Order: sequence, then structure tokens, then C-alpha cells
Amino acid sequence: MVPPAGVDQKVLQYEAFINDVLRRDLQKVLEQRDQVYEKISQYLQLKNTIQSLQEAGSQQLKADVDLGCNFFVQAHVNDSSRVFVAVGFGFFVEMTHDEALRFIDKKTTQLTVFTEQLTKDSAKIKAHIRMVLEGLRELQGLSDLPESQRRDVF
Repeated sequence: MVPPAGVDQKVLQYEAFINDVLRRDLQKVLEQRDQVYEKISQYLQLKNTIQSLQEAGSQQLKADVDLGCNFFVQAHVNDSSRVFVAVGFGFFVEMTHDEALRFIDKKTTQLTVFTEQLTKDSAKIKAHIRMVLEGLRELQGLSDLPESQRRDVF
């Protein structure tokens, strides 16, 4: 059975919609989620560093600082009782260790909720892609793909 020319045109439009819109949107959502995971990782790394400073109890600190392009210098900090924390939009706030730990807990909770929303959004986009693909299958008159043969485990 040969589908009419109008159906072929619709199939091409749906395929273009999947490739140009849905797959691009899915890629953007997944990239955004990865960036948020990276921020969470940085905050958790800062939390571990602050907790290590608290356990050591020493006010002086020696650390290697990345100047960029993997060029490191050794930094000496005389008073490490306060730290600067990135709070967003390029702003840094000077905080005590306890304030920074409370902020990090709240911020990571907020970012985790955001990643959950992004995961739901990506699932919706994947569902839309699947729905359009099923519609294309029906338009083209293709039958369901045969299920793989299953065998008993026992």
C-alpha cells in the first residue's frame, strides 16, 4: 500500500519537528541539569573543605590556587575563620564557617529540587518524542516491532 503524497509531507514535517525542536530542547535541558549538578558538586566540595578546617582547628592555611590554565601558586592564609562564598550572579559574601555551612545546605537543597524538575522536564520531552514517533508509525502504516523472544529463567 503506497501512502498518499500528503502523508509523506506530514511525515517529513513531523521528523523535522522531532529533530529541530524536541531533540534540541532535550539536549538543552540535559546540559542545564549537568551544569546544576556541577554547581552542587562545587558546593559540596566547599562544605568538605570548611568541615576539614573546623576539625583541624588551625587558623593558618596553605593551599594551591589555580590562576587559570592549570597554573597553580601556593597561597598562605593567616586567618581562615571566614570564607567568601559565591551566592549567585557573580556575588560573593564573606561568612563564618557556620554561616557558610548553613547556606551550603540550603543552596544544595534548592539546586537538588531544581535538578528534579529538570529531570521531569526531560522525561516529558522524551515522552513527546516517543508520542510523535508512534504517530509517524501509524501515519506510515507500519506494524508494531516484534517483541524479542523471551525464555524462562528457571
